[in-house]
Amino acid sequence: MVTSASSPDIRVLLVRHGETSSNVAGLLDTGSPGADLTPKGRAEAAGLVPRLAAEPADALLVSTLARARQTIAPLAEARGLSPTVDDRLREISAGELEMRGDDRAMRTYLGVVLAWVSGDLEARVPGGESGSEALGRFDAALASAVERGATRLLVVSHGAMIRSWCAVRAGVPFGVFAAHPVPNTGVVALHGRPGAWAVTTWVGHRVQDLLAADAARGVDASTITADVAVHGLHRAAGD
Repeated sequence: MVTSASSPDIRVLLVRHGETSSNVAGLLDTGSPGADLTPKGRAEAAGLVPRLAAEPADALLVSTLARARQTIAPLAEARGLSPTVDDRLREISAGELEMRGDDRAMRTYLGVVLAWVSGDLEARVPGGESGSEALGRFDAALASAVERGATRLLVVSHGAMIRSWCAVRAGVPFGVFAAHPVPNTGVVALHGRPGAWAVTTWVGHRVQDLLAADAARGVDASTITADVAVHGLHRAAGD
């Protein structure tokens, strides 16, 4: 898609799905259809309706995985919109690590994602995807929606995908990507156009405020490892 400086500014809300049993167990659940939402996850999904009531949307996009489709269902009903289900929005494939939750598997998976964010988009999860492949399909899903005329997109996807795509494609600093996972039904807001995205808020906070708070606590982003990035500084649930 060719855009120009005069093209309308697109607003995108990237929403992580609600809680699943695999999140609770800390498993790399990336295959289809994946785990359903837990009762808590269903409550989180219902809670998105009032939380996002003030946010306009002319297109709802959702991953093919069950947890994402269950998360967007209350929003779709409340807004009278039919979501576009797009396999390109699914989670980053865990490949040979699928449904594992041991430290070695988690560090391997997040270590590859850290490599992408550090510039090596050809790094690959064993039996899974490279950064070029995974982020490229997400790019294409958003571009397709814009080509169809959408200017206010609400997208339900997955934690590792949202974090890594924002870091590589929307300039989110490494420290924010690595130390601040997106929780279940957390929202990242962006604006811009395909190929020129910028993050407005990261789970309700301005990026510069998160960086300032981390600096005040003595957090050095250059020392963040895959172990920290798996859970963030506050031991959030897995993606």
